Amino acid sequence: MARTSDHFVQQFRAARRVSTPIVTVRTPDPESSLALMKGTLQNEEMPLVRWDTIRGLIGMNDAGRQEIARLFGEVASSAVVSPIEVLTQFYRAEPDAILFLSNAHRCWNDPAVVQGIWNVRDVFKAHGAMLVLLAIPGAQLPAELFQDALVLDEPLPGPQDLERILFELYRSAGLGSPDEETASKAVDALIGLSAFPAEQSAAMCLHKNGLDVAALWERKRRVIEEIPGLSIWRGNETFADIGGCENVKRFLSAVVTGAEPPRVVVFCDEIEKAFAGTGTDTSGTKTEMTGTLLSWMQDREADGVIFIGPPGAAKSIVAKATGNAAGIPTIAFDLGAMQNSLIGASGERLRAALAVIDAISQGRSLWIATCNAIATLPPELRRRFTLGTYFFDLPTAEEREQIWKIYQAKYGVQSERPNDDGWTGAEIKECCRKAYRLRLSLMDAASYTVPVSRSAAEHIKSLRQSASGKFLSASAPGIYHWDENSVTPIAGRRLRAAGE
Repeated sequence: MARTSDHFVQQFRAARRVSTPIVTVRTPDPESSLALMKGTLQNEEMPLVRWDTIRGLIGMNDAGRQEIARLFGEVASSAVVSPIEVLTQFYRAEPDAILFLSNAHRCWNDPAVVQGIWNVRDVFKAHGAMLVLLAIPGAQLPAELFQDALVLDEPLPGPQDLERILFELYRSAGLGSPDEETASKAVDALIGLSAFPAEQSAAMCLHKNGLDVAALWERKRRVIEEIPGLSIWRGNETFADIGGCENVKRFLSAVVTGAEPPRVVVFCDEIEKAFAGTGTDTSGTKTEMTGTLLSWMQDREADGVIFIGPPGAAKSIVAKATGNAAGIPTIAFDLGAMQNSLIGASGERLRAALAVIDAISQGRSLWIATCNAIATLPPELRRRFTLGTYFFDLPTAEEREQIWKIYQAKYGVQSERPNDDGWTGAEIKECCRKAYRLRLSLMDAASYTVPVSRSAAEHIKSLRQSASGKFLSASAPGIYHWDENSVTPIAGRRLRAAGE
């Protein structure tokens, strides 16, 4: 199996071979990318120069140091901190020279910098020089440069890259090599990290007795949660902790244990709020982010399901329990937290988050979205959730019996139950929790509960009407049906209309 970085190296070599004048390298680890690119050029004698805003110019080889002296004379290379000055002087660079600009996305929106980059295109093309713009994953070039720069994405390390890092750490620590099972578990815990944090995390968790894989997972969670909008769900819910919803639990169990099972669950809570404003926002930010996510899901053929229903009907807990049922991580995906007031920053954050999900899932992710009102979702987004839409109605009497048993056992409360007609699972849980915390009977705890079936009766009626005959039932096989005027079959079971 080829390493993930091999394809990037091949692309860079091809760009160099055909004298591509401007290349943008989007990478999660610029130092690693620089080392890879320098390595592929080690048998060539062209000047290699890098620049950053703090250290100024740095010659990466003897020819690079000579080129800096020729272009800038007696000026200290560390004093050259303006990208405009660098681009202006490198207009006269030697044939075949390569200039690497670090964190180029931080300065390329400056009109003068854009002009400086554009100016070198034809000159560099003529004599084989190259400008390499190093940027973060997802960074977008200014419109003026779209047609002038080749964009290369260095992906996050794949399993073979991470295995190599792990074996090198073991050898440097004098521990020989990890056994096959430990190596496999460690790679699973490191997938999604760039090379440097992966190496540091593994080193911190490596002891004389071996690797602490549990600690490695925790360090990975912390690194991922530094990415705006991403967090790892730490709950331990399983399908056994959920009363009812048998149809959707059965289906999801088949998905996560079937052919090509997902390697990560991506959980989007109240997705209708996250995508509100798509197509109508004046800034265009939300519309752009929606388009980016749609393209990503389509390109990767990502699987997804949508859960719709009233609040408290177990949508979120089923979604969160799916990852635990499969023994894979669940990533909470918050599009709103990725938004930023800086131009282009929201899109960059989204693309960085998707790159991490891509690496962790290795192309196999299961998206589960919950919503309380599906009508506002863009139709094209709904189509991306190819595994179907499930409607979660209020639990039946039989389902409520299961839920009571689960939470009475969990909180150790066994007094007489209240009238629970129209209650959701969340309300049953909260009643048991209040009885436990406040040392009340279940009957007394219930006096502090107003069921959503009463407080939001019209909303629930509207949800049932919009779902009837259109969506799958979460509770029983088949399509959900509801008739407000009569007792009607609903996918193999019966439900009384509100008020009966």
